[in-house]
Amino acid sequence: MTVLHSPPAALAEVADGRWYSCMTPELAALRDVARHACWRHTTMEPAKRGPCAPELAALFAAIGEGVFIEAPFHTAYGRNLSLGEQVYINAGCVILDSAPVGIGRRTMLGPAVHIYCADHAHGLDERRRGLERALPVSIGEDVWIGGGAILLPGVTVGDGAIVGAGAVVTRNVAAGSRVVGNPARPI
Repeated sequence: MTVLHSPPAALAEVADGRWYSCMTPELAALRDVARHACWRHTTMEPAKRGPCAPELAALFAAIGEGVFIEAPFHTAYGRNLSLGEQVYINAGCVILDSAPVGIGRRTMLGPAVHIYCADHAHGLDERRRGLERALPVSIGEDVWIGGGAILLPGVTVGDGAIVGAGAVVTRNVAAGSRVVGNPARPI
């Protein structure tokens, strides 16, 4: 992987699992940068965009050779996202990377896969203050995640695993296993 840059201090501080406010001006500014890069990726002529718009690739913590991201695509920050070689992300995927998200080599995400790192506070007063914590998501090499699957904060999907279409992954998925359903369970 080619490392492009380190996450800014605002993201490094929230990515350790402690509760923080997601409504700070610095985090809002970082989300605006990501929104613009995602918009450029979606609206660029495909022949000019290539496999990933340059503005989008420049956000990522790391991006390997041969990565292909279909449009539309959305990420909250991009700066916590590391993509291995030959990763394929189909249309309509959303990666809310308030914590590190690592996707291993040759992994494929079907259309409309969502990956969430933010775990919002359960108490009403805390939610009104925008409190959340960020938990990392790790996806191994050679993984296939079916369309419409959702990966929740803090999960790890092992190498070679398959996540069925529409599954909601609430717990770790063992290497080489197959999971389906809501919540996802082995088959």
